[in-house]
Amino acid sequence: MKRNSFKKPLILFIIALAICASVFLPLPYYIEKPGSTIDLKELITVNDKKDQEDGSFSLTSVGVQQASVVTALKAQISPFEDLVSEEELLGGASDEEYDQMQNYYMESSQNTAIQQALKLADRPYDFEYKGVYVMNVMKNSSFKGEVAVGDTVTKVDGKSFENNQDFMDYVQQKSVGDTVKVTYEHDDDTKEASGKLIKLPSNQKAGIGITLVDHTDITTEDEVDFDVDNIGGPSAGLMFTLEIYEQLTEQNLRQNKNIAGTGTIDNKGKIGRIGGIDKKVASADEAGAQIFFAPNDTLTKKEKKENPDVKSNYQEAQTAADELDTDMKIVPVKTLQDAIDYLEPL
Repeated sequence: MKRNSFKKPLILFIIALAICASVFLPLPYYIEKPGSTIDLKELITVNDKKDQEDGSFSLTSVGVQQASVVTALKAQISPFEDLVSEEELLGGASDEEYDQMQNYYMESSQNTAIQQALKLADRPYDFEYKGVYVMNVMKNSSFKGEVAVGDTVTKVDGKSFENNQDFMDYVQQKSVGDTVKVTYEHDDDTKEASGKLIKLPSNQKAGIGITLVDHTDITTEDEVDFDVDNIGGPSAGLMFTLEIYEQLTEQNLRQNKNIAGTGTIDNKGKIGRIGGIDKKVASADEAGAQIFFAPNDTLTKKEKKENPDVKSNYQEAQTAADELDTDMKIVPVKTLQDAIDYLEPL
């Protein structure tokens, strides 16, 4: 009798322990899901004045949380949640390196957004391209062990560049195995390293073997302040630009409407593709946005051949909107001017 009296509580304890483990014990996986939609009036101040107009320009985000057994199972049946491995999320970087990369992306995005808004508003500014931040160094790169995450590459073969596209174009017109000399800044010291170019897995062209983002600086008479703690990445570039431009010109472009969106922006005003746009559409819809700007990126023949089901960001966003059965209008944009041209008739 005594043995049976102990057996039942023990079984109940083991069951309770298993339930707790399934709820609280973290797995080496993460869940990507709809994040926050944030009114940029709360984050951006221009010339010490807050945006007081009705309506909003809002950034959208993807939420990330570490998975447990329960949340991982839930993600399998939730339409706007994805279970991803640590490698897929971090790309082999440590947590510290990943956070640093997101901060660099955000810094570059802010500077380019300010530059594009000032340019559109015909305001004076000085935009300096300092080189490229090193975000990651591939294991088979000849520069592994010399160039490190956080360094700024300023020259290749003594040649400076005006943006990272020119940087990549110069390197990729060379051949795999060619030797190049890289000049870079490390802890405020200028250093040089030579190495051979490798074949990049992304496009099979020659490359140094680093992930990069522009290192820029901008000087202007207009003061633009950001309050973006705990927000990283480059995908708010378009919406940052629209909010800054709205405050600079006081045009009330949005006409009291709640407008959300996403997309990177470069120094020529081109809007770039981002990840997780379906989740951002879901977040914007939940927040009551009436209009959503989506990058209308052009897919290459090679991309379509390698993945016949691939869609542009705009197509992905429209599919998500259809699934949500939302009244929110999805607007495709290739450039900043596309967004302005859509807003002006409002």
